[in-house]
Amino acid sequence: MKTSLKIALLGLILLAVTLGFLFVDIDLDNRYALNKRTMRLASMVLVGISVAYSSIIFQTITNNRILTPSIMGYEAIFILFQTFIVFVYGDKAFQVIGQQENFFYAIVLMLGFSLVLYFLLFGKRKRGMYFLLLTGMVLGTLFLTISQFMQVMIDPNEFSIVQNFMFVSFSKMNTKLLGIAAATLVVALAFTSFHLRKLDVLALGRDHAVNLGLSYNQVVQRFLLVISLLVSVSTALVGPITFLGILVCNLTYELLPTRKHSIMLPVCSLIACICLVFGQFLVEHVLSFSTTVSIIINFIGGVYFMYLLWLTRKKIS
Repeated sequence: MKTSLKIALLGLILLAVTLGFLFVDIDLDNRYALNKRTMRLASMVLVGISVAYSSIIFQTITNNRILTPSIMGYEAIFILFQTFIVFVYGDKAFQVIGQQENFFYAIVLMLGFSLVLYFLLFGKRKRGMYFLLLTGMVLGTLFLTISQFMQVMIDPNEFSIVQNFMFVSFSKMNTKLLGIAAATLVVALAFTSFHLRKLDVLALGRDHAVNLGLSYNQVVQRFLLVISLLVSVSTALVGPITFLGILVCNLTYELLPTRKHSIMLPVCSLIACICLVFGQFLVEHVLSFSTTVSIIINFIGGVYFMYLLWLTRKKIS
């Protein structure tokens, strides 16, 4: 099947699940319910595109198809920051710090973390990408451990506030951040669209990229900042989604015969949006809100991740 036909088919599937999500079991005169669904749909599209772009770019930089930005500790920083706010201010935390300020501080922290990782990788002593990944894993574990320590110390009612940020839910998403998140996403996508060919060169590996004249360090630094922006958008809107990136990226690799980022990124975004909208449709209309979309995606993504590990081991042996 031709690539253009596959993209058209994915577009039709997304249109079908979107119409199903918006209009199944709803009175068309009920403007309030329709507006709420539209807002949830908009957030799912934003999150889907953010996860798709950040995961594809990260896997291109690391040259590894089973890694996502979550392994670097970006989401752990977000959870640590939210826990710290509640730990200091208690149940009045978000009366002291507004949602917009909270979003802004989270972005600044993630950008700062990206710069720290960059200087660890490209400082005076040259280190490999695996050193960066190991450092990210260790720091991510450290941040989560500190978060858990503070969560044990706070009041159970205050813990429920933190819990809202730890699990994905499009039913209680932060709609006030949609405008800011959309503007941030547009900036990140605009930068990426002007550097798609550099991503294609990065996919060849560091040595080939340098030999082809690419300023490897500078390009990687900029894309790490783009990844932190995209992760901030998705995490601040609905919370961390661990396995969605692995799932949609690898489905894209299996579906497409090409490795051009100008094609992979839009296709991966379509697949991510389909997964989120269809998953939320199941949660609302089939499972009657007895679970969340993150549990469904993490279950499927976790099984697929184990399959990828088994496949990799089989190829090696």
